[in-house]
Amino acid sequence: MSAFNWRKHGNIVVLAVLLAILALNSPHVLQPSNVANVIGQAAVMGICAIGMTFVILTGGIDLSVGSVVALSGAFGAWLNVAAGFPWPAAWALAILAGATCGLASGLLVQWGRVPPFMATLAMMAAARGLTLLLTQGNPVSGTSPAFNYAGWASIGGFPVSGYILFACALAAWATLRFTPFGTGVYAVGDNREAAHFAGIRTGAVTVAVYAISGATAGLAGLLMVGRLWSAQPSIGLGLELDVIASVVLGGTSLFGGVGTIRGTITGVLIMGFLDNGLRLLEISSYLQQLIKGMVFVGAVILDMYFKGAYRKGRSRDAL
Repeated sequence: MSAFNWRKHGNIVVLAVLLAILALNSPHVLQPSNVANVIGQAAVMGICAIGMTFVILTGGIDLSVGSVVALSGAFGAWLNVAAGFPWPAAWALAILAGATCGLASGLLVQWGRVPPFMATLAMMAAARGLTLLLTQGNPVSGTSPAFNYAGWASIGGFPVSGYILFACALAAWATLRFTPFGTGVYAVGDNREAAHFAGIRTGAVTVAVYAISGATAGLAGLLMVGRLWSAQPSIGLGLELDVIASVVLGGTSLFGGVGTIRGTITGVLIMGFLDNGLRLLEISSYLQQLIKGMVFVGAVILDMYFKGAYRKGRSRDAL
């Protein structure tokens, strides 16, 4: 009988234990209406986390997602309100704007040889600055009901944004599991040099994963605008921490090459229920930030531990 794989399945145990603890302290946590509410609120973080998974699988990081969420949401709202674009065109151009931000980050990383941390930190500042420039620091309101629909509406008691989250997760899972591109993502994260000699276009893969992260952030920004019925230039502040924590809690290694979309969705649910439970228990917002920070640090420490165990396992296999 094989040993329990904590990296692959430990996040499910963590989610189950968290739900049990919260349910014992608040009877509302597991009510269907609250579960649907948690998924709707976590959809923005979850969609960003799906794109972030691609980046982290290659051994990179994207710190710009919060700012790209704000920029894409504001740009889409501006197109709909000020320029009179119908919502499908405004949505498409806003997602394209997010993908362009990601593409720029990817080009800086791959051909500019800028470390991912610095490249995406620069994009974080640039995207936030563009958002403030576009909005003049004021909310953009007056978007059409059709533009906002996916952000606030429900079908069958389940939020539309939740359906979009799981559709994105399914598409990402299929891409990583069944396509040559998905194979290349894992190969680049596991050993870039070996992937290059195997004929994988490592540069194209690197640029593409950042573009995917930007596009998912763009979609998330539009959902956020729909949820708020306006584009706030300050939305997305600190979102990158929750997104990265979700991905790492889901078992994706910050060193690259290891991780799954299923794990990421589990990590998103952990962060979503943790945030929801802390509010239901009326925990101080300051203490909430401390707890979430401790969760993130714990996830990174576990990732480093599992990476060391993985390397030792490979060494033993080589013998």
